[in-house]
Amino acid sequence: MGDDSEWMKLPIDQKCEHKLWKARLNGYEEALKLFQKIDDEKSPEWSKYLGLIKKFVTDSNAVAQLKGLEAALAYVENAHVAGKTTGEVASGVVNKVFNQPKARAKELGEDICLMYIEIEKGEAVQEELLKGLDNKNPKIIVACIETLRKALSEFGSKIISLKPIIKVLPKLFESREKAVRDEAKLLAVEIYRWIRDALRPPLQNINSVQLKELEEEWIKVSSAAPKQTRFLRSQQELKAKFEQQQGLGGDADGGDDDEEEAVPQVDAYELLEAVEILSKLPKDFYEKIEAKKWQERKEALEAVELLVKNPKLESGDYADLVKALKKVVGKDTNVMLVALAAKCLAGLATGLRKKFGQYAGHVVPTILEKFKEKKPQVVQALQEAIDAIFLTTTLQNISEDILAVMDNKNPTIKQQTSLFIARSFRHCTPSTLPKSLLKPFCAALLKHINDSAPEVRDAGFEALGTALKVAGEKAVNPFLADVDKLKLDRIKECAEKVELVYGKKAGGAAEKKEGKPITGKTTALPGPAGDKETKDTATKPGPLKKASAAKPGGPPKKGKPAAAAGTGGAGPKGKKGPETKEIFESELSMEVCEEKAAAVLPASCIQQLDSGNWKERLACMEEFQKAVELMERSEMPCQALVRMLAKKPGWKETNFQVMQMKLHIVALIAQKGNFSKTSAQVVLDGLVDKVGDVKCGTNAKEAMTAIAEACQLPWTAEQVVATAFSQKNPKNQSETLNWLSNAIKEFGFSGLNVKAFISNVKTALAATNPAVRTSAITLLGVMYLYVGPSLRMFFEDEKPALLSQIDAEFEKMQGQTAPAPTRGISRHSVGGGDDGEEEEQEEVGNDVVDLLPRTDIGDKITAELVSKIGDKNWKIRKEGLDEVTSIINEAKFIQPNIGELPAALKGRLNDSNKILVQQTLSILQQLATAMGPNIKQYVKNLGIPVITVLGDSKNNVRAAALATVNAWAEQTGMKEWLEGEDLSEELKKENPFLRQELLGWLAEKLPALRSVPSDLLLCVPHLYSCLEDRNGDVRKKAQDALPFFMMHLGFEKMAKATGKLKPTSKDQVLAMLEKAKANMPAKPAPPAKASSRGVGGAAPAKFQPASAFADDLGSNTMESKPDLKKAKAGGLSSKTKVQGKKVLSKPSLKEDDDKSGPIFIIVPNGKEQRMREEKALKVLKWNFTTPRDEYIEQLKTQMSTCVAKWLQDEMFHADFQHHNKALSVMIEHLESEKDGVISCLDLILKWLTLRFFDTNTSVLMKALEYLKLLFNLLSQEEYHLTENEASSFIPYLILKVGEPKDVIRKDVRAILNRMCLIYPASKMFPFIMEGTKSKNSKQRAECLEELGCLVESYGMNVCQPTPGKALKEMATHIGDRDNAVRNAALNTIVTVYNVHGDQVFKLIGNLSEKDMSMLEERIKRSAKRPSSAPVRQAEEKPQRTQNMSANASMMRKGQAEDMSSKLKIMYRTYRIQNRNMGGHPETTHTVPREFQLDLDEIENDNGTVGCEMPALVQHKLDDIFEPVLIPEPKIRAVSPHFDDMHSNTASTINFVISQVASGDINTSIQALTQIDEVLKQEDKAEAMSGHIDQFLIATFMQLRLIYNTHMADEKLDKDEIVRLYSCIIGSMITLFQIESLAREASTGVLKDLMHGLITLMLDSRVEDLEEGEQVIRSVNLLVVKVLEKSDQTNILSALLVLLQDSLLATASSPKFSELVMKCLWRMVRLLPETINSINLDRILLDIHNFMKVFPKEKLKQCKSEFPIRTLKTLLHSLCKLKGPKILDHLTMIDNKNESELEAHLCRLMKHAMEQTGKADKDTEKGASRIEEKASKAKVNDILAEIFKKIGSKENTKEGLAELYEYKKKYSDADIEPFLKNSSQFFQSYVERGLRLIETEREGKGRIATSTGISSQMEGTCVPASTHTVSSSIGNTNGEEVGPSVYLERLKILRQRCGLDNTKQEDRPPLMSLLSKPTLPTVASSTDMLHSKLSQLRESREQYQHLDLDSNQTHSSGIGTTLASPSSAAANIDDLKKRLERIKSSRK
Repeated sequence: MGDDSEWMKLPIDQKCEHKLWKARLNGYEEALKLFQKIDDEKSPEWSKYLGLIKKFVTDSNAVAQLKGLEAALAYVENAHVAGKTTGEVASGVVNKVFNQPKARAKELGEDICLMYIEIEKGEAVQEELLKGLDNKNPKIIVACIETLRKALSEFGSKIISLKPIIKVLPKLFESREKAVRDEAKLLAVEIYRWIRDALRPPLQNINSVQLKELEEEWIKVSSAAPKQTRFLRSQQELKAKFEQQQGLGGDADGGDDDEEEAVPQVDAYELLEAVEILSKLPKDFYEKIEAKKWQERKEALEAVELLVKNPKLESGDYADLVKALKKVVGKDTNVMLVALAAKCLAGLATGLRKKFGQYAGHVVPTILEKFKEKKPQVVQALQEAIDAIFLTTTLQNISEDILAVMDNKNPTIKQQTSLFIARSFRHCTPSTLPKSLLKPFCAALLKHINDSAPEVRDAGFEALGTALKVAGEKAVNPFLADVDKLKLDRIKECAEKVELVYGKKAGGAAEKKEGKPITGKTTALPGPAGDKETKDTATKPGPLKKASAAKPGGPPKKGKPAAAAGTGGAGPKGKKGPETKEIFESELSMEVCEEKAAAVLPASCIQQLDSGNWKERLACMEEFQKAVELMERSEMPCQALVRMLAKKPGWKETNFQVMQMKLHIVALIAQKGNFSKTSAQVVLDGLVDKVGDVKCGTNAKEAMTAIAEACQLPWTAEQVVATAFSQKNPKNQSETLNWLSNAIKEFGFSGLNVKAFISNVKTALAATNPAVRTSAITLLGVMYLYVGPSLRMFFEDEKPALLSQIDAEFEKMQGQTAPAPTRGISRHSVGGGDDGEEEEQEEVGNDVVDLLPRTDIGDKITAELVSKIGDKNWKIRKEGLDEVTSIINEAKFIQPNIGELPAALKGRLNDSNKILVQQTLSILQQLATAMGPNIKQYVKNLGIPVITVLGDSKNNVRAAALATVNAWAEQTGMKEWLEGEDLSEELKKENPFLRQELLGWLAEKLPALRSVPSDLLLCVPHLYSCLEDRNGDVRKKAQDALPFFMMHLGFEKMAKATGKLKPTSKDQVLAMLEKAKANMPAKPAPPAKASSRGVGGAAPAKFQPASAFADDLGSNTMESKPDLKKAKAGGLSSKTKVQGKKVLSKPSLKEDDDKSGPIFIIVPNGKEQRMREEKALKVLKWNFTTPRDEYIEQLKTQMSTCVAKWLQDEMFHADFQHHNKALSVMIEHLESEKDGVISCLDLILKWLTLRFFDTNTSVLMKALEYLKLLFNLLSQEEYHLTENEASSFIPYLILKVGEPKDVIRKDVRAILNRMCLIYPASKMFPFIMEGTKSKNSKQRAECLEELGCLVESYGMNVCQPTPGKALKEMATHIGDRDNAVRNAALNTIVTVYNVHGDQVFKLIGNLSEKDMSMLEERIKRSAKRPSSAPVRQAEEKPQRTQNMSANASMMRKGQAEDMSSKLKIMYRTYRIQNRNMGGHPETTHTVPREFQLDLDEIENDNGTVGCEMPALVQHKLDDIFEPVLIPEPKIRAVSPHFDDMHSNTASTINFVISQVASGDINTSIQALTQIDEVLKQEDKAEAMSGHIDQFLIATFMQLRLIYNTHMADEKLDKDEIVRLYSCIIGSMITLFQIESLAREASTGVLKDLMHGLITLMLDSRVEDLEEGEQVIRSVNLLVVKVLEKSDQTNILSALLVLLQDSLLATASSPKFSELVMKCLWRMVRLLPETINSINLDRILLDIHNFMKVFPKEKLKQCKSEFPIRTLKTLLHSLCKLKGPKILDHLTMIDNKNESELEAHLCRLMKHAMEQTGKADKDTEKGASRIEEKASKAKVNDILAEIFKKIGSKENTKEGLAELYEYKKKYSDADIEPFLKNSSQFFQSYVERGLRLIETEREGKGRIATSTGISSQMEGTCVPASTHTVSSSIGNTNGEEVGPSVYLERLKILRQRCGLDNTKQEDRPPLMSLLSKPTLPTVASSTDMLHSKLSQLRESREQYQHLDLDSNQTHSSGIGTTLASPSSAAANIDDLKKRLERIKSSRK
């Protein structure tokens, strides 16, 4: 068989790598079909192609490459593994596709890139495209830009990162290539669409002309925000939303949120390159800036001004520069320089952004003070500076400085400060403007609006208005309670005018925003003192235990209660959970109140209120109470009612009963009505007055509680306490404090103003009345519950006796937890966000710290002290530091203003004297404690330098630094540290000490955080370099920190960050990441809610889940599972210990009782749940080299729910005998508890893997025994292992295959064998393959043997990922140093050879000579032993498949039924045997394949073959050897090969069809003949159904092969080609006579087929052949058949597409298009009969597409007007046949209105309608209008053309034929005029020619094809009498051809051959392929053997004796070149022997 056809049999993936481009092309086509077919994106098929996709794209052959690209696109779209190929494929596309001339290739390349982006690989694609921009080939650059543009336009700027693109844009604009510049321009416009003006700065420096052009383009860009139109796979919800909007007509405004989502605002700043300016400062800058002359100072500043104009500055240490500029602003007398310095500061702030934040605190006070300047330009410069600075920091950080200036006497300063506040507020959102900030600001601004200066008042109004707009009325109104109406209106008016930066609508928007969790810095700083006074939030249900966590000294119980689950982060954050709707009410006058009260109260009641008689007053109160009880909340005028109660006598009521009722009514009103603070103020004085009353006290307290519930406790408590202490009544004071103690317990501590209470408590403690003191101490005790030990700090200066009482009270409280609030929550949703909760609790803690009286030490930090600290002499430096220590110690608590101290201390941190460094560190530690949370502002300039000290080489210095950092972090929280680049810069330093300390610190801090700033990502690259650090400690710390980084950043981001590493590092890091992913902790749960209270406080809660779980072990509930996970790190170890103890301490008496129940408990969905958890990495993946403790513990935990407790104790016992016991029990229960075993199978198998690691043989043997029984059971149950079960068990089983003990190895092999019944062999294969890589040589050898068995039993399809790769892997072991391994490898490959033949050598690839010779030797040896394997397979296969039927994936991929797989195996076997028997490769062709196949079948399969063979015995075989001169043709039956075995077996047909396209002519002819045979027998023809397309593809591939290869081959005998052509055409004609089969041909295939046939008709080389004309005529006939018989829609469609292609292709000849059009005309003629079977919609779509490619104008430009006429004719005929209904068939055309086709049809219809009037006249015309048009308009052209041909020498015959056709077509055509002008000779020549053609066509049917039959295959002859030629074989005229014609023809042929013609009657004529016998008489197989063998015998001689032309050769039927006679004879002997054998066996 020739090389060319070898590839047809290869699997797809190998075809794709073949060296022949056609093979690759075919491979790509099949791959494309395959990729579109595979539904499962995770199918293992995909992995086969991983390495190939790049080759698909970079194919060197353009045609194949196109197909490859299509296949690659399908792959990327459908395969889940496609992402792995991104880099190489994208690079291939850029370099090898974008430079292709074909537009289609480029298009596909772009689609592939975009598809990669869609599957989330945008970054890699973008990287490759950007690399492509550096290519030298401009085509590539243009394509890359275009792709980037498309990607941006479709996916948007969120997914396509613009920064790198914008970086290269200017370079593209400088390109010499115009195309590149134009494309760059388009890209710039697209980018502009997304980011608008942010694009201007980076493009400022391009050529001005280009810039101008761009500006013009930009103006045209629509102002609507662009939207993403294509979505990533992860954005499917977005996509659905988008499609829905499109569906609703693109909903104009898809809601603001969508808008915001659609386009992320790109900041121009981000796109700029940072500039380093510090080094560029003039050398003498610092001297000049201090110079006396102002001009010098100006020069210095101008130099800075120039530098800071750079829009983005590199970060660095700007402290000195800022200090210098600040000095100029603050102190310089020259206002011009002040303005200049302010400009420089503004520039710095703008260029540095957030990095300037650390200097903001120094500069802001100075600028604010400087606002006293009046000059407008100075003021403006200062405003710009402070605004720029504000953007670099937060309002929180500079609030202290601003508030300090608010009380300045200078009105300009006040005005400018207010205006600055107003501008700042505009940048805030409700979250960055919390109440803690609003309160002090509002208080200060309220003073301003009452200022005497109008400008100050205006500014104040503006600021308050802005606050109102930003935070919403709800937040601001409480602070405006005392503002009169006029001013309030003014504030609201200002609010309406305000334009906010974050574009918010009305003031109410704040409320709307509340719903979203807000990421502002709400908890960042607690704000200045007393800021929590009016926390208006309703108190929370959550436990407020967080408080003490803020301070270091808190007892452990105050930690967050672990484990108890919070209720998700649902609630809004900004308004912490339940929010009481606060009611504001203006004060009403008494008259109004009386009116309102009269409306709701009985008249008598109002009159008696102030009656002198107490009884009347009492009756009045009773009525009052009734009325209140019956009122609706909405209609109760609370203020009016309480004012009526307060009316004289009011609270001075003397009768206690009336008073009690009065108080009760107040409580009722507060509970039932909308009770406001205004109403409360009316009654509170009276209530407090009565609180100490013995009789009325309780009622007063109830009323106060009710008011607290209505107006919130913080406010009520403040009012009550203030009132009580303003009175002198000690009873009232003590009772008020008692009430407060209880109220705090009931309401919680949230929002209380501790400061106010503390001062009152201090007063109370100093009271002389012991009851007041006791109450105060009790209150302190309650506060201690919430505030923690920090509370004591306030009372340290009390008298010792009192302090000891306080301590005793605190001691009592120790260990108790604050009760859950029970009030303050009734009216509101109890939900609420955990975020808010945490924040609130923190506030309590921070509050307390905040309330401490802080000293301002700013004035003590003198310049002298600072210079001391910086002195050269270390002793003086030490003195300075000592002074600082004492200052801080004295002050205890200090304010954040510490002047120049930070800079001075920072200098000491790198002091050469380590003692001073340590002293500085302890000062910093002190400073943190003293300053409290305000230390935050110094983190960047003092905290980060402390981190640098962690790199010190001295241990004690590092320890001190760590302590300092921890002290700071405790005050500041971690956020400040993690923000910005500072930490990552520290990690970057390659100092091992610094790295390990810092990573250790992060590993400790990160787990506790709930969220981190995104800047943490900046540390990741340095973390990765730490993972590979030279220092082992650094590596270890980095590994420890890895899971915590991942917990915050997520695996995806971390993995993405590895992209920039070197490939080797990347692999290592990724492996570590995978490992870390398994150990990744969950984020800390939100602080627990009241729900956790059930477990008795927080302290025990931590271990609760563990113990609870231990109690629960025996039960089978899954509920306890989640607790496990939540018991955080601490929980894990404790849990296991508890369990362990339990197990051991169990009394043995109980054991027997326990053992009665089932051993395996079925947990519904338990297994699925476990798999999900493992998949989601919630538990460790079962993957280890040796089992670690955590795996064992995990398994134990998982088993606890589904394995009987006593059995589990046995299974996890330390002693092996217990394991044996457990196994015995499991074996006993195996049958009885099938379902239980299956439900716990994963756990059982995991436990068994642990046993494989035991050293005890008896356990191992027992385990293997159990496994054998287990797998038997599973295969009976038809269970299939899941992937999870397999992967956690098989690798460990394979380890045991290398055991030294034979008996164990044997068992393991047996188990592996059984496994194939419950797990697909193809999936087992990779596991065993992995086993061959072991270091244990026994294991390698056994695994190789097992692989051999798999291949032997299941064929090559088990080899994964591909046979090639698998075999290469196996072949490497041929060179193993161990003899057993070598042998195993050789044997395995020989096994494969026996199944797969020589193909093996190809698959193995290159082997060393030594290995190759060993292999060849082994193969030879195995060949000498007659191979018995195949027989074994044949018998064994069915047994194997019985159990497998359930698991189809185990069988062949195609799922062919048993029969077909059996056949395949046999077929391979015969080929090998055939090779082995002959021993010589030459013999392979001597005996046609079928015979071997049949004989073997008969021999092996006694009795299975269906054909009966009694006739065999009756024949004398000796006849065979009689000399026969000419083979006597016998009637040939279809080969039994087809008949018996392959009837309805698709695999054989596939095989035969694949041989049709073979490169070897004989193979192809044989295959064609076989197919022809099948087609000719009606009962067999159906077998071809479903294979028609395949057959036609093979056929036109063969036609192409002949056209391109064979015809050009000089050496080939051209007769061979004619034979092949005849066979092809013959088979096809047969096929196209069977209408049912012909209709199966699809459009695409028909198109290619017609292309092939027309090309053949036009092939001049064929005409030159002797039989060429005959071939071409046959083709003609075939084309007619194809047109008539195939599916009319398909063929019409195919022709239209073909015509379009041929007109488009410049290379194609006009002749070609003409023939296509002729076919179309023919189809038009057939339309009246076929119109009803045509799918018009499809045809019209094709015509529409045609007209799109060729609009009328373009068609008219064609050289010939044939195309346009053809089209019009076709449309006209369709219109005529369908009428107006034709217009209903345009459904498949997308935009009909733009379609030229619709317009054309409408015109035609209109015309037809007009014509209907003249219908009578037009009847005859109408019928022939098409013909007429064509004939009249065209007749001259066509005839002229034809006569031209006749006149030319070469084409004369063709011309005559055309003229003949033409005359037949248009019988009335007049050719006279053309003949008139010519010579007489020419006229007679033409007439003679036409006559000749006529007789030829009438009389001689197509015998052309009879030439193609090799008699080996074809001997079908029929007695003449019985034969009638089917009418389909006629000339084009359609007349029938009688048998006499054939007889005539045959006579001539016989004469030529020297045969005698006398026996005409009894010798039947040889029929052509076209004939279809009506009564085929079937000969017996033995006759056939006779005929065949005699042919073989004589073939040689005939060739030598006869000198025949091709016709004779073929008619005598010898088609195959045979081997030498001797070998033929040898073969005949062999056959003879085998026949004998068969005969004897049949007897």
